Amino acid sequence: MTTSHTIWIVDDEKSIRWVLEKALRQDNWQVSSFESGDRMLEQLQHTRPDLLITDIRMPGIDGIELLKEVQAKYPDLPVIVMTAHSDLDSAVASIQSGAFEYLPKPFEVDEVVSIVTRALAHQGKHQVSPASPVTRNGTAIIGQAPAMQEIFRAIGRLGKANVTVLISGQSGTGKEGIAQALHKHSTRAAKAFVPLNMAAIPRELIESELFGHEKGAFTGASQVYRGRFEQARGGTLFLDEIGDMLQETQTRLLRVLSDSTFYRVGGHQALQADVRVIAATNKDLEKLVAEDRFREDLFHRLNVIRLHLPTLAERREDIPDLAAHFLRRATDETGEKPKRLKPETLDYLCALPWPGNVRQLQNVCRWLAVMTTSQEVMIEDLPPGLMATGVMQTQHGQPPQQNSAQEEEVWEESLRTWAAQKMSQIKPGDPGIIKDATGRFERIMIQSALRQTRGRKRDAALLLGWGRNTLTRKILELGLADDDLSE
Repeated sequence: MTTSHTIWIVDDEKSIRWVLEKALRQDNWQVSSFESGDRMLEQLQHTRPDLLITDIRMPGIDGIELLKEVQAKYPDLPVIVMTAHSDLDSAVASIQSGAFEYLPKPFEVDEVVSIVTRALAHQGKHQVSPASPVTRNGTAIIGQAPAMQEIFRAIGRLGKANVTVLISGQSGTGKEGIAQALHKHSTRAAKAFVPLNMAAIPRELIESELFGHEKGAFTGASQVYRGRFEQARGGTLFLDEIGDMLQETQTRLLRVLSDSTFYRVGGHQALQADVRVIAATNKDLEKLVAEDRFREDLFHRLNVIRLHLPTLAERREDIPDLAAHFLRRATDETGEKPKRLKPETLDYLCALPWPGNVRQLQNVCRWLAVMTTSQEVMIEDLPPGLMATGVMQTQHGQPPQQNSAQEEEVWEESLRTWAAQKMSQIKPGDPGIIKDATGRFERIMIQSALRQTRGRKRDAALLLGWGRNTLTRKILELGLADDDLSE
């Protein structure tokens, strides 16, 4: 590794600066650190680094403003933004302001080294030019889970792109919220965001709702009606539950996406379709295509960029922040006194299966805001429907963690039995069993993590508590082939 690269770190936390300095110097980079953005800007008047790593929330100038100032002077200087506040606006503001990468805390040191290496390799190439300031008024999309962080990054990177986006995920995962965020952080934000749920429109009215109709086009059409494509002109049209769209309507939509023109029902004048289309579905569109229930050519038109939302059960680490947000918002709306979930209640909620996903959690918080009398919410204050859920069947009102503890006891007992059997078979001169056990354990954990993240190594590494480089090295060491990882 060459010693020619100079890296600056800006963070008001001394421990973070120390860890990063130590890690980066081990790779023979020259490192300087600053406790504030103001001090770094003073130094920038005399010299400049090859790469900058900055926190977002700091006393004085914050990381976003610092990033904008640096990008204005040195647009080719790669900047990595890190923050302990893993919210949508932080991610989008960082990326749209020109950050090379957005890094949520806590992070693995080898992950930082990997990103720094990649950023230095791209040095000299122009980064995304600074965008207009992103409003940061408390977007209600919360997510520290790796899958949500990837979606935040995608929203930031799609800000200037006018491409069609397909959002998939179970009902209640927040698809419309993501669509609104895509609109809010796009160049079309000043125009309308127009949603239309395809499953909620009667069959005979779908084309009229989408494309409008002329006066006298059919019985009851007493005046000209501007459809959703016209209402969304210059803005974003969000087509929810696109998998429920009728075949004949699919054909008309495909023509609009192909030609950017359409006709009102009963009309003869071609109208321009100046909209960005975002579609969403809770169905398997690939399966519908295979069954000839959804046009393949339309699927490919919609599936330019695909964002898949995880279920709430797949992002349990977000439940505390989501619950606090929904409970606070519900009490504000109803005028009730602020309420707080007791730790055991929060643990209880985190163990639920949540088949209704984020929407179900939001409704539970609204119920609690109105129905609980005390400011501290206890387990017995939860709605009766939750108490009847299978995972909540516990004795004496104890939290569901007891079930997990029992499962852990069974697992540990099985391990003890296996270890005893193996040790009884060891002969003098034979190797011990630790290496064999560790290899088996790591193999199973890697396979499980990659199944959970659908093969995304970065997210799998976070689940395992490793950096991506460590995961890649382990896969090679264990000789895991692609077939092994897809089991």
